Amino acid sequence: MTIIDQLKRDEGYNPKPYRDSLGKLTIGYGTLIEDGLDQEECEWLLQHRYQIRAKNPVAQYIPWSNSLDDARLGVLENMAYNLGIFGLLSFKNMLSMIQSGDYKGASVHLLDSKYAMQVGARAHRLAVQLETGVWQ
Repeated sequence: MTIIDQLKRDEGYNPKPYRDSLGKLTIGYGTLIEDGLDQEECEWLLQHRYQIRAKNPVAQYIPWSNSLDDARLGVLENMAYNLGIFGLLSFKNMLSMIQSGDYKGASVHLLDSKYAMQVGARAHRLAVQLETGVWQ
């Protein structure tokens, strides 16, 4: 046994927030949410979630995306991170336009969506990035 094994056993694992025996909001293996996270933890979490919520699913569900330049692939990964892969896949027309190289049309389609209304400036930056191939 290691200290990590022991802590896992004693703290228990809960992937969703819960109140511990003292009523404090907790998640995971006894991590107090009320204490917050330091920037290093947040950076690690962002990298981890980017891999599992965006990079890997985009590669799996949109295999032609590996032929895109980094900036345009970044648009798909950004949207997948925000919407989930199935949310991104619901943009069928936009994806079809990207696949065929019609980046201007795909950009217009992105801006003409409920998503664009919800995320505002983010969608506008992504649309410019999609059209130009330049990180915004």
